[in-house]
Amino acid sequence: MIKDLKENTRIQMNLLVSQATKGVTTNGGAYLNVSFQDASGTIEGRKWELVEGDSELFVAGNIIDVKADVIEYRGVLQLKIISGSEVNSADIEISDFVASAPEPRELLQRKLLGYVNSITHPEIKQVVETIVKKDFMQISVYPAASRNHHEYASGLIHHTVGMLDCAKAISAVYPSIDTNYLYAGIILHDLGKLAELSGPILPHYTMQGKLLGHISIMSARISETCTKLNISSEVTVLLQHMILSHHGAHEYGSPVLPLTREAEVLTAIDNLDARLNMIDKALKGVNEGEFTPRIPSLEQRTFYKPKK
Repeated sequence: MIKDLKENTRIQMNLLVSQATKGVTTNGGAYLNVSFQDASGTIEGRKWELVEGDSELFVAGNIIDVKADVIEYRGVLQLKIISGSEVNSADIEISDFVASAPEPRELLQRKLLGYVNSITHPEIKQVVETIVKKDFMQISVYPAASRNHHEYASGLIHHTVGMLDCAKAISAVYPSIDTNYLYAGIILHDLGKLAELSGPILPHYTMQGKLLGHISIMSARISETCTKLNISSEVTVLLQHMILSHHGAHEYGSPVLPLTREAEVLTAIDNLDARLNMIDKALKGVNEGEFTPRIPSLEQRTFYKPKK
């Protein structure tokens, strides 16, 4: 891992390219300035002797088998890159290269499938099972956002399972809630982000994501799935409503406001889980008795970390 590198050693290891730019030496020669990262940290690298294919290999988002010498430059470790080669995607464990959910992926997967199996309404369960089965591996590794909350590998499933656990507890207090719709809405509400975002490594918004957004994408997906499953009951509309209203207000991107009990609860839980994730992240870097920096996504507020 990057955090374990020592000066004056030669290494060969897999690293994620987070940024790469071309430079020119004082003698007019071209070189590459490459930023690398793994789950433990970041390090800068320079490739002074370029060969054919380097510009296509050292590109942001690529994971490369790097051979390099670890040197010190101005008091900071740096890599003098000798060579690099493309890594087979089948050999990649994403959590080795980017920040990941604090809970094991396998545990989150088991919990998600447990909630899917707990849905008793046959048509609702059929819709959810069909969509989750098709996209299960993506659901397991995608972030929930490109920034702000759950913006790490497996952040989407971490956010979803956290909401489901909260929904289970709330439903015990308010038994009038139909957990079939609530669990289904939670499981499906952000799956449009599988098309909206590029993936778990250096996520960015896709063309489809920018033009349509995850809410519209998922609403259409539910309609298509119900058509294929020959579901013509109100289930289709009610599940679409859960998706279309889950941001809670027009100014936050919801085409409609929550108009069912379960849609209202979904909105509240989604907001709660996202906000607590942002607050917890900010508080991690703060000493007891101090305030966090202002958090733009939380109305520019600062949060105090109480003394124990």
